[in-house]
Amino acid sequence: MTLIKSISGIRGTIGGIVGDGLNPVDTVRFTAAYATHIKANKITDANKIVVGRDARISGEMVNQIVIGTLLAMGFDVVNIGLATTPTTELAVTMEKAAGGIILTASHNPKQWNALKLLNEKGEFLNAKAGEDVLQIAANESFVFSPVDELGKLTENFTYTDKHIESVLALHLVDVEAIKSADFCVAIDCVNSVGGTVIPALLQALGVNKIEKLYCEPNGQFPHNPEPLPEHLTEISALMKQGKADVGFVVDPDVDRLAIISEDGSMFGEEYTLVSIADYVLQHTPGNTVSNLSSTRALRDVTNKYNCTYTAAAVGEVNVVTAMKETNAIIGGEGNGGIIYPESHYGRDALVGIALFLTMMAKSKTKVSDLRKTYPEYYISKNKIELTPAIDVDNVLKVIKEAHSEYDVNDIDGVKIDFPTGWVHLRKSNTEPIIRIYSEAATAQEAEKFANDIIDQIKKIAGL
Repeated sequence: MTLIKSISGIRGTIGGIVGDGLNPVDTVRFTAAYATHIKANKITDANKIVVGRDARISGEMVNQIVIGTLLAMGFDVVNIGLATTPTTELAVTMEKAAGGIILTASHNPKQWNALKLLNEKGEFLNAKAGEDVLQIAANESFVFSPVDELGKLTENFTYTDKHIESVLALHLVDVEAIKSADFCVAIDCVNSVGGTVIPALLQALGVNKIEKLYCEPNGQFPHNPEPLPEHLTEISALMKQGKADVGFVVDPDVDRLAIISEDGSMFGEEYTLVSIADYVLQHTPGNTVSNLSSTRALRDVTNKYNCTYTAAAVGEVNVVTAMKETNAIIGGEGNGGIIYPESHYGRDALVGIALFLTMMAKSKTKVSDLRKTYPEYYISKNKIELTPAIDVDNVLKVIKEAHSEYDVNDIDGVKIDFPTGWVHLRKSNTEPIIRIYSEAATAQEAEKFANDIIDQIKKIAGL
């Protein structure tokens, strides 16, 4: 069994003894710590917390524990039931709540669940707030409320509809254009909450022909739920039959979007953000942001419109911070996460689908042809294990100094921008591992960048 505590929340496999697995005792401890933090730091008079969950098998069990704990801490709770991560984020602001908790382990397999923690803006806690929650949980420095101060529970299952309405109201979403295009859309929703939300969105957008795969929200994931090419063979095979104009795949909490071309080829999660940013910048020029490990293609597209691209540290909260600092009009991460501030500061596959379909409808271009219009890059992902005795920080410092003639970014590990590609090195926070991502115009060149750096690391570390 596994229990992982981090500044972004608590996640783990269901079951096990206390401290080893996501069990009721640890769920109570972490929820109470979060409530204590919110109570001490909230900048609003609101005394309510929004709770939403994906369709995992353990969801109802965890949901009842979390809600009961929040009530015991004196908070009123708005239970929005089965809801996507972006829906829950929006519900926090619509309810004018003091915070929110999303019960989802995102792309992890079905035995996992997690508590993702939001502030009053419906955004993930920053590092300082997350550390405070961890410290409160470790010390068990929380106090439950007496009987007359217990919170009250209300249920509101309308937020999926409200989320869809907000997407349709975005000024770059053209429902009439999508409807007139008469698209057939294939979807794979991995038997989670997207199975109800995505068909409802498509119908609201005027898409009446939908080929559904795994849209029963029962938590029985039919394949690895992370939307990577090797897990998407069935929807790819469906697309090759010529049944649909585009395929969309979401993860269990619907904040990541993968696109499949009409010929069954992978559009590439990295290019979800690139293509949608291209459409947005065509009509509303502005700055863009992605994390350091995302494709260079976003920078290229941004430069095409004479706008400014900024690289942020890895992590959604870091991307959002950089977007606010640069007043970015769109941003996100290379895992298919679209952050469109006109909607809200959170990754949102519903927003991505609506904008992409609008782009398709207006350009009258097949998905595979659209993909060819963007710079072709390949990303290689590697890691190197070091002994605990090795000073990882010193290894990164030496690598940085050895490549000082290039553009080097050290806000999150070390990223070296070469003329024809880049390498990004980040150390793990939990084990002596350096993760090495590289990108170039060909897979072979990307691998060479990575292997050269790995050889240098081994030499420095004496391996």
